[in-house]
Amino acid sequence: MNNPLKTSLFTVLFVFIGLFLFVKFAGPLPFSVTSVTTTKDRLFTVEGQAEATAIPDSALISFGVTKDATSVQQAKDEVNKITNQITEDIKKLGVEVKDIKTTNYSVNPQYDYAFGKQQLRGYTISADMQVKLKPIDQANKAIDLATKLGATNVGGVQFVLEDSKQKALENQARKEAIDNAKEKAKSLADAAGIKLGRIIDIQENGGVQPPVRYALMKSMDAAGEEQKPATELSPGENKISVSITLSYETR
Repeated sequence: MNNPLKTSLFTVLFVFIGLFLFVKFAGPLPFSVTSVTTTKDRLFTVEGQAEATAIPDSALISFGVTKDATSVQQAKDEVNKITNQITEDIKKLGVEVKDIKTTNYSVNPQYDYAFGKQQLRGYTISADMQVKLKPIDQANKAIDLATKLGATNVGGVQFVLEDSKQKALENQARKEAIDNAKEKAKSLADAAGIKLGRIIDIQENGGVQPPVRYALMKSMDAAGEEQKPATELSPGENKISVSITLSYETR
């Protein structure tokens, strides 16, 4: 073997031995990788709005019965007698059992305080029930019936739509809001010289306007006697407002 070749082999061997010893005692050779992430943040955002209205077809009415008695059982019997009678007579109006429900039933002790001592005077029992009536003119009859049978209070009245009609109205308002947003986006983009790409985000804001509650009040005549005209309710319209935000890519 000639000297140049021998020298080259020793050189390569020396380099490998040096690298082995460096990695063993100093760790792996350091190196870096540069990562570049690009995002497309040029968005065109526009909002569309729409409203849909419908005449409600059902009414929710709350009745309450409150009685005081010296014993729990006596108060309970009086309350149950009235609420059961109201329930039976309302069912005769064509109301289904599933549309009559008890929303509250409470028993509260009543005390008298004298000379630093409390003495049990009796008990107050309150029962509240909610009735859904359709058609709405049945609500007028139900209110008159309940007050005649002994309901001590009649709560707010809510006029609502059946679930299927409510959803249909929401979908109608939602579609019209999207169409409104698209029309507005095209008009603004054309005016600004912007080319719109695909829709990459959609958000719904706002929502359904809750049913309006109507308070019912008893009226008195000049002699202080309670007037008893027939109840007349006016449902008006229910309104659903929807706001849609669309985000477009721009080109």
